[in-house]
Order: sequence, then C-alpha cells, then structure tokens
Amino acid sequence: MNIGGGDLRRLRHLNSLACLRVLRGADPLTLAEVARRTGLSRASAVEVVADLCERGWIMEVPPTRGAMGRPARRYRFRFEAGHVLGLDIGVHKVLAAITDLDGRVVASGRTPVSPDVPRPERLAAVDRAVAACMETAGLAPGDVWAVTAGTVGVVDRKGQVTAVHAIPDWAGVDLIAHFGATFDAPVLVCNDSNLAALAEQRMGVARDVRDLVYLHAGRRPGAAVVLDGRLHHGFGGAAGEVGMLDAVGWLRMGEHLERSPSFAGAAPDEVAGLVFGAARQGDAGALAAVERYAADLAVGTAAMVLTLDPEVVVLGGGLSRSGDVLLEPLRRALESLCLRMPEIRLSTLGENCVVLGAACMAIDEVDALTLSADDPLERARHTSMAP
Repeated sequence: MNIGGGDLRRLRHLNSLACLRVLRGADPLTLAEVARRTGLSRASAVEVVADLCERGWIMEVPPTRGAMGRPARRYRFRFEAGHVLGLDIGVHKVLAAITDLDGRVVASGRTPVSPDVPRPERLAAVDRAVAACMETAGLAPGDVWAVTAGTVGVVDRKGQVTAVHAIPDWAGVDLIAHFGATFDAPVLVCNDSNLAALAEQRMGVARDVRDLVYLHAGRRPGAAVVLDGRLHHGFGGAAGEVGMLDAVGWLRMGEHLERSPSFAGAAPDEVAGLVFGAARQGDAGALAAVERYAADLAVGTAAMVLTLDPEVVVLGGGLSRSGDVLLEPLRRALESLCLRMPEIRLSTLGENCVVLGAACMAIDEVDALTLSADDPLERARHTSMAP
C-alpha cells in the first residue's frame, strides 16, 4: 500500500503527540521506555525524539553521577519552554503570576485597589500588575501561551461576569476582550473560588482528592466544588454560590468580626486579623465573635456537605491564615449539622491559591491544544515554539 505525503505527515504528527503525552506527565524516560509506552518501534522513537529535541519540546537529561557503565539516554518534557499568566482580580488587590508549564512561579506582581474604584481604574490596576509581572519575568506578550483570569462574582460558561455583590460595576466586564487586546493566546475567565479549589486539588492539601468542597473564607465567603477530580461549574457557572442565599447569612457574617467592641474604628480590611489575634490570646469577646462567624460559615458548608458528601472540606481564603483559631469552632458547628463529617483540612497556599489555580487552568488549556490529535503541533506558534 502506498502512503502519500499527507499521510506520512499525519503519521509523524500522531507519533510526536504520543511521545509528548508520555513525557509530559512522567519522570525522565529512556528511548526504550518511550518506545514501550507509546507502542512505537525503537527506530521510530529515536526519530521522533530527535525531532522533538531539535524543536525544543523535550531535552536530554544529564546522566546520574556515579552510574556504572554507559548510562542510557533519558529525556524529559521542557516545562520551562513555555509560560502562562494567572490572575486574581479581587476586591482589595490584583495578583498576577507567570508560571512555567509545570506551575512553578517565575514572576509575580501585586497592585492594591480600593473596593469602590470604578471599572476603568480596576482594569488599569490589573494592567499594572501584569506589566510588573511580565517585566520581572523578562517576557513579551507573545511569550505567553495562555491566560486565565480569576475574578470575584459568578462567571458563566462564556467567561462573562454575570453577578457581583462586592464590586458595584464589575458585572458585565469583558475580561476576555480586555486581555485579548494584549495577548494573542487563549484567554479564560473563572470564578476565584473555583480556581482556588483547583489549586488545592492539584498542588495543595487536597492533592488528588476526587470529591471536595472548598471554602474561600473571608469577609464574604465563597465556595467551590470538585467532583470526581474535576471542577464542577454548574449549568450557568453558579455552582457553590450558596452564599447568595440570604438565609445562610454569608453576606453579613463579616459583621460578627467588624462589630467587635474591642476594635471599634479599625479599618474593615484589618479588623478580622485583629479579632483573630485577640482570640488567639484568649480574649472572651473576640472568641465569641469567632464562634458566631464559624456558626454562620457552617450553615452554608453543611448545605453543600449534605448535598455532595465530599471526602474533604478545605478551609482556604484570606482568613485561613487564622485557621488555628477558626478551624475548631467550624468543626464543632459542622458536627451538629452533618450526617457524616468530612475531613477538614487547612490550606497552605495562602493568598496565592487563586493565581496558582489560574495557572493550572491555563496549563490545562495549553495541554489541550498541544496534545489534541485534531490540532497540529504548529498551532499558534507565535514564538519560537509556542504550541
């Protein structure tokens, strides 16, 4: 049977994809291991690996020191060859982070904002954080392979922010168009709590947990759901928005902390830390305020736990820094509401959880384009080897 040039190109393309798939998620492999895992002949594996090395997708790993005899050559995927941009657009700040294709942070930028600044000024703050991040990393917009923006509010399947309580004029903002004017790369937009949950499931305290509820504890808490190892957005992107239900009290629960008489007059964004600090020292009024906050947090959490029966609940967000004070009151309140208590774990990712989750989502998009049999490897090669 004769094979035409187009068929040969297609075959080489599929063989390259097969090699990238096995190298992308593995420790360095020898040629023999690449051939075995892909089903290619050794001769084909040698040819494909050489081509991928030349094009910059993979590289040979130096032999282990002290190895006896002539060691077999080993190869790995070049995570450092590409970069993605993750953002956390919040009420009080904008965080930006550039990571490699393994999620390792290369550079980051932070810009404070006021809750009441109008949309154009908030977008300008976003641009400043991105510019600082790009400058630190020494990258141009064309070097970024994908962008994911995390934002407060409900985000639908089209990436549109449809509802926001914390920022008056943020609903309807078109972040895809905003970033698309700068970056010639895929742009995704997602709710911040969802991205934080993704970060916890990929690189945090819930790594590899299949079913979890994430609590974004703050002045106005949020929540997100991971089911069977995947973010659950819901039909309209509103999964986890239990706090929108007035009966659970999440919209007002920050007042339990802000009304503490010991800290009257303190700035709203500072009083929570002061209350938790006083509770840590045994102050009775502060302890009572924390108990009331935990009781309200438990109501919405219990609703999600009773519906989903997750393996783990992750306590994250800004107030997770005071988890040593908040965790036990939350556990006690949940025990009286839940049929089966899930394990509660305290986040260790801190305020970087959203930008790390954004980077994870952007990397997933790069992988989907790179490792898709329907898209050529040359797709969107705007830089020397962008997939």
